[in-house]
Amino acid sequence: MNTLLDNLDLFTEGFKNTIILFFFSAIFSLIIGSVVGAMRVSPVPAARAVGTVYVNLVRNTPLTLILFFFALGYPKLGLPQISFMVAAIIGLSLYTATYIAETIRSGINTVPIGQAEAARAIGLDFGQTLSLVVLPQAVRAVIPPLFSVLIALLKNTTVAAGFSVMEAGAIRANLSERGEPAMAGLLWVALGFIILVALLSLLQRHFEKKWKVAR
Repeated sequence: MNTLLDNLDLFTEGFKNTIILFFFSAIFSLIIGSVVGAMRVSPVPAARAVGTVYVNLVRNTPLTLILFFFALGYPKLGLPQISFMVAAIIGLSLYTATYIAETIRSGINTVPIGQAEAARAIGLDFGQTLSLVVLPQAVRAVIPPLFSVLIALLKNTTVAAGFSVMEAGAIRANLSERGEPAMAGLLWVALGFIILVALLSLLQRHFEKKWKVAR
């Protein structure tokens, strides 16, 4: 307990930045993933090809390399400078979006084809059919795997600790510099993540129950 109370500033700052990283990365990855997932089922071959290349290329690249690029490679391109926090959010968003895209694509494939045919029969185009008819049903079908991806995103935020982002993954190193026992620090960090994951699990069950009734 002394390790926590004596270093409350480190734990507060670390978990605050972890939540910021997770929140913005989750929003952007959901947006990008939804767009890429739609491209993967698009009737336009070029859109399908772009979506496929993006998913296969980024998903098969280690997250560490992606963050290395935005932390070390991006500044050498002569583009506007960004903070390490912003770089971590961009890297995490682009990486996680590939898994969300595949999750949403699998959800789209569970929607009966008759739904899309009925939508087209009343004059809706592909974009309207997808956004108004197919996606709302697809998302309900993939709530558990979608939240599994978000939980993985929460854990992946610890990788940003290696790129000068003061988040929960960096707490142990800072505790060591203060002469605190590393094991005690790790246990408190683990407890913090357990609490955050438990909150996400509760949110998952809430949406599952809500949308199950709505259906």
